[in-house]
Amino acid sequence: MTTVFDIPADLFNPALAKAMAEQDAVSMPEWAGYVKTAVDRERPPVQADWWYARTGAILRKIARSGPIGVTHLAQAFGGKKDNGAMPNTPGVASRHIIRTALQQLEDAGLVEKVPTKVVEGEDGPVQLYAGRRITAAGQKLVDNVAHSVREEAEALYPGLSKY
Repeated sequence: MTTVFDIPADLFNPALAKAMAEQDAVSMPEWAGYVKTAVDRERPPVQADWWYARTGAILRKIARSGPIGVTHLAQAFGGKKDNGAMPNTPGVASRHIIRTALQQLEDAGLVEKVPTKVVEGEDGPVQLYAGRRITAAGQKLVDNVAHSVREEAEALYPGLSKY
């Protein structure tokens, strides 16, 4: 069976974005047309379906290297912040966009939080989490998308037929 590890991201992410657009729980928020996706960007995205592409890319990252948290995802989707005459520094992506996308993926049943331990807080016990991982339904969706683009991937990358 073809998995997410077998298909290159440039073929896999657009197909997964189409699958995200078909999910009922994943929808573009009303504020999404006005926000930048990271601190190193100057303008909002110009693509109409950028939310589904980002949600699909987040799901792919979780499937490949989960459990993973919001901070690691923000660093992965960030870029270089231009500081003018000073050296460039790493710029992180918008955590609000990532958190909202993760909440939508949780509502769709594709990802889940990974509990680690309970600690005592001021208001009582508090549950800590190690990040989010993909569920069985999410793995099935990702594998089905990977299987659907397998022939196109083999045509563009002939060496993939060995795997």
